[in-house]
This record gives sequence, structure tokens and C-alpha cells, in this order.
Amino acid sequence: MLLLIPGPVQTRAETRAAMAQDIAPWDLGFRAVYAGIRDDVRRIAGGVEGVHATLPLQGCGHFIMEAAIRTFVPVTGKLLIAHNGSYADRAVRLATEAGRQVVTLPGPDTRPVTAEEIGAALAADPGITHVAIVHHETGSGIVNDPEVIGPVVRAAGRRLILDSVSAFGALPVNLAAHPEVDVVLFTSGKCLEGLPGIGFAVARIDSVLAAAGNAGSWSFDLSDVYQHALRAGWGSFRFTPPVQALAAFRVALDAFAQEGGQPARLARYRENCRVLYDGVKALGLTPYLEPRHQGPVIVTVHQPADPAFVLQGFVDALKARGVLISNFHNTKAPSFRVGCVGAITPEDMRGAVAAIGGALDDLGVRRREAA
Repeated sequence: MLLLIPGPVQTRAETRAAMAQDIAPWDLGFRAVYAGIRDDVRRIAGGVEGVHATLPLQGCGHFIMEAAIRTFVPVTGKLLIAHNGSYADRAVRLATEAGRQVVTLPGPDTRPVTAEEIGAALAADPGITHVAIVHHETGSGIVNDPEVIGPVVRAAGRRLILDSVSAFGALPVNLAAHPEVDVVLFTSGKCLEGLPGIGFAVARIDSVLAAAGNAGSWSFDLSDVYQHALRAGWGSFRFTPPVQALAAFRVALDAFAQEGGQPARLARYRENCRVLYDGVKALGLTPYLEPRHQGPVIVTVHQPADPAFVLQGFVDALKARGVLISNFHNTKAPSFRVGCVGAITPEDMRGAVAAIGGALDDLGVRRREAA
């Protein structure tokens, strides 16, 4: 089965094989593995030793995002969220339920937020202390670029939380060049092609120290994760981790380096995306985004106007042909999405395009323009 979702992603056999062992997370041998993971992750993020620290947390992307909001945004602060996709919706809810004051900057889910829009929102409300952006919106596939937004936040003297859960490892991040970024967030089961189970924050140490006492939660306090590392060492995980997933992530990081790191990973994903985007257009389907706004992680496609198209039926027909995609959409207009990431190649994507065409034929979908 070819798994084409934005995460968990298709993984290499050697990555999956690393899960098939019993490990004690406190064992001295494994502590060295975990400490090495933290160093490698910091380097991929462009972090500087002694300035930035890797602060992992068990769980999914929502967990690490909630932890970042609780840790870095004090209860007296105010958070601006660029609101142009479904994962921004979730950030709004996480911040609101954490008791933080939220200001939303609404936008369409078909293009990135602009520097001008962020700048105007910050100028209009001097009370805003922090900005949160979703680097890659996996609802539609747009990219909110920190290279565009970061300088505006920095010039305004505010702080930035970068949710790069579905982009990190593919889209570049350079924390050394962005002192306005308190933290970048990602998970193990996305573009670094590990197994799911761990969220990672790479954060400025001075921001972590200043945030002590903000979280109102022991489990979701990244400043406590940092203090634990100081007390117990960088090879010690606070609370019991998904240790087999960590072992698999070590293998995935080695494969990432062998491939050529972030530039090579991005090049492969971009070619996967190009093959898919051009392929669905050739089938008569309508991509959700204009090419200039299309990110490399997923291609979202308008559902066809033909009444014979039903999303679950299409997913089932595609699965029967060996390709598994998400059976839901979270765009404003009805759509389906196909992932371009994971241990897959352009040749795999050509096979996926053929399977999409065959599944549409199986369902008798003739009118393929957007509904």
C-alpha cells in the first residue's frame, strides 16, 4: 500500500525495523542516542549550541503546539494568529482553551498571509506580544513563509511561534537568522520520515528561562522540560517516552543525512509534487491552489462536480488500487488531498496519478471540473 497522507508518512523498511526491540529509556546506551537526536534536530533547525535547545514532548503536533502556547505566551500576553487554514483554527482553540487572549488575522485558505497584513495587524494592536503562524497548512497546501513574516515581527519587537509540524525537514528553517522566533515546532512522523509519537520544540534558551511559570500545566511546560535536562542530562526524557519511536527516529535522521539533508529532501518532494499537480490537471481535475501558492507537502484537489463522486467511495476505490489518502477534507470548498512526502519517489507519484484516474473511471466520474 502506498501511503499518501501528510503524516504519518510512508517510511523506509529500516526505520520500521528499528521499532522491533525492547529498550529501557534510562539505559546509559540509549541516553547517548537520545542526546544525539537532540543535537541533530537543533542543527537541522539552524539552532546554535548554547542559544537554542531541543525540548521534546510525547504526543502529536497538537500537544507540542499547546505546550508552546502555554509556555511562551504569558496569561497577560496577547497572541496574533494568522488564520488562513484549518490548523490555524486549531491553534486558535488551543490558545483560547489555555486562557490566552487571541487576535485572529483572517485570510483565505488559498494563499499565504502577507508581510503587509501581519505588519498592519501589529500596528493596529500594540497589546499583541506574540505571533503564531502555521508554516505549512496541510488543509490546502499553502506555505506561510517565516522568511517573509519573521522580519516584520522582529521589526515590531514581538515574538514568533512557528508551527512547522508538517514542513520541518523539507522547508528550510534557520533559527540563527531569526532571533524573533521563540520556538519552531515539528513532529517525528512527517517530513523527517520517522514514526509518529514525539513532538519537538527547538527553542531559544533565554525565552525558555523567561517563560518559567507560564504554562499552568506540568505536562505541557517546555520550561520544565529544559530544567529536567539541566538536572538529569540531555539524554534523559522527562516522563516515559515512546522509546521505540525514538529509536526509529534515529534511523530516519541518519537516512535524512545520507540523502543530503533538507535541500535534497525538499528537491525530491518538489518533484513528487510537480508530478502529482501536473498529473491531476491532465486527468481533468482542478488543483485547489494556483501553482505560485502550491507547497511541496500535499496537493489538494477540488472534488469533481460529477454526482458520481463521493469522497469515501473515491478513497475506497483508490485503496483497492493500492493508494491510501485521507478520507476527509478541511478546506472551505470540498476537496481531497494527496500527500507528496514520505519515503516515496516521483515514480511512485506517477503510479498514484494512474490510480487516481482509474478510481475515477471505476466510479463513473466523467465531469471532473470543480464542484
